[in-house]
Amino acid sequence: MTPSSAPASASTGNTASERLELLTAWLRSHADRYGLDLATLAPASADASFRRYFRLAASAVANASGVGAAGARAPAGLPSAVYSSAAATTLIAVDAPPPEKCREFVQVAQLLEGAGVHVPRVLEVDFDAGFMLVTDLGTEPYLTALNEGNARRLMRDALDTLIRWQLGSREGELPPFDEAFMRREMELMPEWFITRHLGREVDTATRGVLDRTFALLVASASAQPHVYMLRDFMPRNLMIASPNPGVLDFQDAVYGPITYDVASLLRDAFLSWDEAFELDCFAYYWEHAKKAGLPVDADFGEFYRQLEWMGLQRHIKVLGLFCRINYRDSKPHYLKDLPRFIGYARKVAQRYAPLAPFAKLLDDLEGRADEVGYTF
Repeated sequence: MTPSSAPASASTGNTASERLELLTAWLRSHADRYGLDLATLAPASADASFRRYFRLAASAVANASGVGAAGARAPAGLPSAVYSSAAATTLIAVDAPPPEKCREFVQVAQLLEGAGVHVPRVLEVDFDAGFMLVTDLGTEPYLTALNEGNARRLMRDALDTLIRWQLGSREGELPPFDEAFMRREMELMPEWFITRHLGREVDTATRGVLDRTFALLVASASAQPHVYMLRDFMPRNLMIASPNPGVLDFQDAVYGPITYDVASLLRDAFLSWDEAFELDCFAYYWEHAKKAGLPVDADFGEFYRQLEWMGLQRHIKVLGLFCRINYRDSKPHYLKDLPRFIGYARKVAQRYAPLAPFAKLLDDLEGRADEVGYTF
């Protein structure tokens, strides 16, 4: 399928080009207010979902009425806390066709901003159509900016931001990342990675190893204190900004285990770090989270085990998810990162004796010889 013919959404039935025409017409209705130059509309980025992002020039953003302006009011249905004026030369138009999560984006943006996290401000939104106009956090993601000279500073900025976000947690505000949620995610691995990608049967023995491993990981995660959890807190979704970092792609936030976002930041799909740097970052988070009053485990060794097992749950999900994105959504470039996640999963599983059967399963799936080296 070409980009022009590919469906933008199963629910709308519109092609990508038709969605772009609808988005352009919607932006035209706001052009005078924000000084939008529709001729500059160009792709900004895309992601693993059906959301698309476009950047365009805007000459009158600073003059737009927003929160704090006399007589200003937010668009219908938009919480005023995330509606404001902003001085900028470009804005981002978001095409998020239903059932993509515009309402959730607005809700979580409000929570993040309330916690002092730098996120895009929502200027206009049409929930039914799936269109948003938001402020632009720039063009330099952590993913391309990180280097040996700045990694420690930038990652500590991110961890400080995560602590602020977690400190604002309130149960009931976001969907729970519960046992059913975790199991549903991990089942992507046997369905899409083992069966579809590798062409292997999930036989009784394999199913038994998976079930026992999943049970261990769910029990460990469920026993942790729960906080606000972004789920995709990783360098690709963090922007070099002032204040730093700017945070993107947060509409899937939930209420879940406290170690999840720390694991996703350092055990990323697109970057790998040496173990010494990882440990430095994990220790920094643990120490500062404790000082801030977050309920991390008092013993660093147990905190680290919780984090590793939590990361393994995520890696199991991603092995299936990236295969599904390839075979179902025709986005093959995610497959190149499968070896990184297999490596993450194998390293953790080999380090802990209760996870040894899963490590052996990974070796069997890849045709590797047995490798043993438990830490705990």
